[in-house]
Amino acid sequence: MQINLRINHENIRAEIDPDMTLQKFLRSQKYFSVKCGCETSNCGACSILLDGKPVLSCSVLAARAEGHEIETLEGLQKEAEEIGGFIADEGADQCGFCNPGYIITAIALFKENPDPSDEEIKIWLSGNLCRCTGYEGQMRGFIKYREWRNGR
Repeated sequence: MQINLRINHENIRAEIDPDMTLQKFLRSQKYFSVKCGCETSNCGACSILLDGKPVLSCSVLAARAEGHEIETLEGLQKEAEEIGGFIADEGADQCGFCNPGYIITAIALFKENPDPSDEEIKIWLSGNLCRCTGYEGQMRGFIKYREWRNGR
């Protein structure tokens, strides 16, 4: 079946199998920031923005993205580099596999709420799993990013 959508502000038309997930479709289109960590909607590694909202692409059929706008880290490099730097400064980038999911979710959070509380950050990022760091480094990085962004 054919789908038409926008990925990182570029119109895409592609032939897909009806049961293809959005995660697999995006990787087939060379958007490698979209990871496959679990295929069960539990880890957050496949997070993308769909019409500006974070979603787990492994739990969405590619056909459901017809006519929608998708953003991946490849299309959000400036924001990703800023936030990623704060994560790295806190030592929370050991293997890096979870970082795209964390960063895409943080981008969505800070777009919606430029000054989230520590508790709001925890809630937004609770769907992202990290097997290396124990989450504290990411949390410190996002708090420092918030403070930097807001000039504190």
